[in-house]
Amino acid sequence: MALIYANADNFQDSIAKGTVVVDFYADWCAPCRMIGPVLEQIAEEQSDIGIVKVNVDENPQLASEFGVRGIPALFVVKDGKTVAQKAGFMPKDALINWAKNA
Repeated sequence: MALIYANADNFQDSIAKGTVVVDFYADWCAPCRMIGPVLEQIAEEQSDIGIVKVNVDENPQLASEFGVRGIPALFVVKDGKTVAQKAGFMPKDALINWAKNA
C-alpha cells in the first residue's frame, strides 16, 4: 500500500479498506521524527499495510475524534474500524507484527 498524508477531506477514504496504521504526529515532536522513516519503510515494503499520517497541528479535529492525548499516537484500523492503539515509538518489526495481529 502507500503512505498517505491525510486531512479531514480524505481521512475516511484513506482508512476505509484494508489494514491501515494511522500515525498522529507533529513536525516538532522528536519521537514522531524517529518513527517517520520506519513508517515510510513499512509503506514501501508491506503491500498489505497502509500508512496514514495525520498532522495534529493541522488537523486537531481528527486528533480529538480519536482521543489523542500524546504523540506519536498509532492506531490500527481494519476496514474503517479501530482495532488497536499505542503511543510512542516502536521498532519496525514490532510495528508490523502489531498491525498484522491486531
